[in-house]
Amino acid sequence: MAFIYYVTQIQFDFGAVKLLKQECERVGITRPLIVTDAGVKAAGVLQKALDALPAMPVAIFDQTPSNPTEAAVRAAVAVYKANNCDGLIAVGGGSAIDCAKGVAIAATHEGPLTHYATIEGGSPRITDKVAPLIAVPTTSGTGSEVARGAIIIVDDHRKLGFHSWHIVPKAAICDPELTLGLPPKLTAATGMDAIAHCMETFMSAAFNPPADGIALDGLERGWASIERATKQGDDREARSNMMSASMQGAMAFQKGLGAVHSLSHSLGGVDPRLHHGTLNAMFLPAIVRFNASAESVQKDRRLERMAHAMGLKSAGDIPEAIKDMNARLDLPTGLAAMGVQRDWFDNIIKGAMADHCHKTNPRIATAQEYAQILEQSL
Repeated sequence: MAFIYYVTQIQFDFGAVKLLKQECERVGITRPLIVTDAGVKAAGVLQKALDALPAMPVAIFDQTPSNPTEAAVRAAVAVYKANNCDGLIAVGGGSAIDCAKGVAIAATHEGPLTHYATIEGGSPRITDKVAPLIAVPTTSGTGSEVARGAIIIVDDHRKLGFHSWHIVPKAAICDPELTLGLPPKLTAATGMDAIAHCMETFMSAAFNPPADGIALDGLERGWASIERATKQGDDREARSNMMSASMQGAMAFQKGLGAVHSLSHSLGGVDPRLHHGTLNAMFLPAIVRFNASAESVQKDRRLERMAHAMGLKSAGDIPEAIKDMNARLDLPTGLAAMGVQRDWFDNIIKGAMADHCHKTNPRIATAQEYAQILEQSL
């Protein structure tokens, strides 16, 4: 049985952040906690959000780490409760939005956060008691502003997914203007994250034609715009297309992701300093090759359709085109250039096989096949 569900209200335009007070009123948030990070604050983007909330009592948690942790969620919950907040506004990239989703759960549900993780059977335990959340993305990568999931490193160092339709933000304010000052390396890394989302959701075997269409259009927009957005950061059209590609990839998440993300999630838990989007870019070429023989991929001509969206001559060109794009964006040449060691492989594989994305890849990888993919990506 296919389940197809689109629920998020989105405001998308340059200057859309000015609608923040209006959206708070619509959702019923009167005392928000803004969850953000030090970089967003230093760049002056947080102030733009604050300027859109005149005369509203606002609390701020600006210590979200680059990979959100259960400890950061606890610290933010303490601020939330100390200020009697009644809702959340996430201002930042996927880390801030995912951290805010963790707060939405932890501030309103009993027990440790791990109790609500997807692989721990926690999704049904997340109820409509969650704190309402408005998401204001400042990068074009994760698409968490329109997704039902969050990825958080819990206290035992596992990087776990939390999934529930209750934690989909009540509003997403997608303002490409907030990304104009994003540095080139971060633009490239988050942009490849968005492209990976569009590609992996499209390759998933689940039946969801609307999601397929959204993902393919997102891939076309992202692939055509990422280099311009990276090298010409003030290109408004490129920035708008990248924010749309990010949003679209996440709108298609309900099909499921795959082996790229099971490996990236696991490796990000082994070394939290590694950037998730960059890891996705490193794994994509090998996973596209691995998925090429999957029955559903061949039957639906999925690689050929992706190649067409990317402006390539054939499906076989995709892996090398991704490698070439990574090089043009000045991303690492492989995992080894990021400091990944072969003696990490066993832990990475163990985590990947337990990850919620493992079983939604169109071809289920064995431990040996994961080892081969890691070697090819090194």
